[in-house]
Amino acid sequence: MVNGHKSVIGIVSVRGRDYHPTRRLIEAASARGAEIMVIDPYRVWPGFAGNHPLLLGRSEAKKPDAILPRQGAEIRDCCLPLLRHYQQAGLVIVNSLEAILKARNKFFTLQALVEAGLPVADTIFVNRRRGLEAALRFFGGRAVVKPVSGRQGAGIRLLRSADQMDAGLAGELDSGRGLMVQEFIAPEGRRDFRALVIGTEVVAAMELVPAAGEFRANFGLGGRPRKVALRPEEVQAAVGATRAIGLEIAGVDLMLAGGRPVLVGEVNYSPGFRALEEVSGRDIAAAMLDHVLEVIGRQRRI
Repeated sequence: MVNGHKSVIGIVSVRGRDYHPTRRLIEAASARGAEIMVIDPYRVWPGFAGNHPLLLGRSEAKKPDAILPRQGAEIRDCCLPLLRHYQQAGLVIVNSLEAILKARNKFFTLQALVEAGLPVADTIFVNRRRGLEAALRFFGGRAVVKPVSGRQGAGIRLLRSADQMDAGLAGELDSGRGLMVQEFIAPEGRRDFRALVIGTEVVAAMELVPAAGEFRANFGLGGRPRKVALRPEEVQAAVGATRAIGLEIAGVDLMLAGGRPVLVGEVNYSPGFRALEEVSGRDIAAAMLDHVLEVIGRQRRI
């Protein structure tokens, strides 16, 4: 509740109210006298009539005070015009569409990180098979190949030749989306972290240890999470990466390897946080809601 007014926050998500992040956010909102609307981007369609914006389809009667996009990487671009519509209506958007567009494409993310002076793994973007073959030669005949958009390590492969591409990776090339080819950094002697940044603060962090025989340190692929206290330089990298993309809430992947500076990997605009809450003991849903309510309060004072 802000200034005696019950705040309504719209969560844009294809998942139901029982999905873990949404359920936790609903609980946090209820404890603060706020309300959550769950908005399915496949059931609400933006448009204009007489030059005035409108929404068709399944939407709730109350107008939200803020929008919290939680579509995730699996949502297609056709759902993004809805966010622009809410933005044009003057609603608070956490995170902004501009930042989401940058975060959804992993190579755009790397470009922004490098521009901000943050170290990243050596990477080449390719858009045809010949480019993939050239990139593999550049990396000495072995490299990590991944789609520019994805979640939980899906589609990431360690390849020695273009002939090893599966149908999924080949489809990324055929569709025109392209692929990222990155140096392979072996899990032995490597440390992988996930930091949850809200505003200018790392509110929780964990280390992810890859499963036996796996080079990807993703929780969804059997990675074992454990509590970690980030050093100042790691905190600085996580917050700097969030700022470089223009996000307010982000999950930032960090890597330490071979005495190199902290490498920034992916920056997720809609991070899950079940494991982070369990490992850190922090109420992340509450921290997210408090941030959104603070932004709403600032907007009302303008």
